[in-house]
Amino acid sequence: MHARVVAATTAAVLGIVALLLPVHDARAGSVFRPSVIAHRGASAHAPENTLAAVDEAAALGIAWVENDVQRTKDGELVVIHDDSLRRTTDAEEVFPGRAPWKVRDFTAAEIARLDAGTWFGAAYAGARVPTLEEYVDRVEHHRQKLLLEVKNPELYPGIEQQTLKLLGDEGWLDRRHLTNRLIVQSFSADSLRAVHELSPRVRTGLLGRPALADLPRCAGFADLINPSYAALSPAYVSAVHALTGPHGKPMKVFAWTVDDPATAQAVAGYDVDGVITNKPDVVRRALYGY
Repeated sequence: MHARVVAATTAAVLGIVALLLPVHDARAGSVFRPSVIAHRGASAHAPENTLAAVDEAAALGIAWVENDVQRTKDGELVVIHDDSLRRTTDAEEVFPGRAPWKVRDFTAAEIARLDAGTWFGAAYAGARVPTLEEYVDRVEHHRQKLLLEVKNPELYPGIEQQTLKLLGDEGWLDRRHLTNRLIVQSFSADSLRAVHELSPRVRTGLLGRPALADLPRCAGFADLINPSYAALSPAYVSAVHALTGPHGKPMKVFAWTVDDPATAQAVAGYDVDGVITNKPDVVRRALYGY
């Protein structure tokens, strides 16, 4: 019943939310509130990086979701944060002799057997590690936007090209998605540069806090700089905003991971463009009042 209700109401809820959000153009002095991005889906409400977490974000009316992409032994792209299956699945019980349970050492079929929900709560028993194809299909179903992280690219040579191909096959590289519904990010500058070279129209975000002197170089391949909120200052955000990214627009800043109202308000005061959070309802309430 819950899934049907979510599916029926999501489009309307997101449409209302979109109308309520102020437009951000801080350089022109307009009213501004940052976008709220559900970290690994609404991960305070459902097991991270699962389809249930996407559904929960949609039920809350959150337009943006973030996820992490890695690759199995037989080449399937799956959505999971850690390079090990141990923390968020029952891999240790199902495959007791396979320590340290690295994602890259298991086939997609083996990973599909694992329970990725019980660790979070009994209500989510039986939740699975989704493939990237399943994940983007669910995000599309809810008409949401995707902040996709290429995780541990050094472990998976060629993952950038494979990810872009899948996104293209699923319809995510058309103008509508590229304009305002997709950002690919990574901690690896080399990986992000590869994404930009392979598909120059895709917006990209560099995770971390590059030195001020390195920002002009980053502007050649990154549209956003996405640091930990603890590493930010108003001066740093202004320095990023002063640069023009590869698509001819001012660079932006998404800050992570903010889960309490006071920090959300403080970071918003730095003029960041987005706040990545495990508790998108809490952060939205702090910034928007609803």
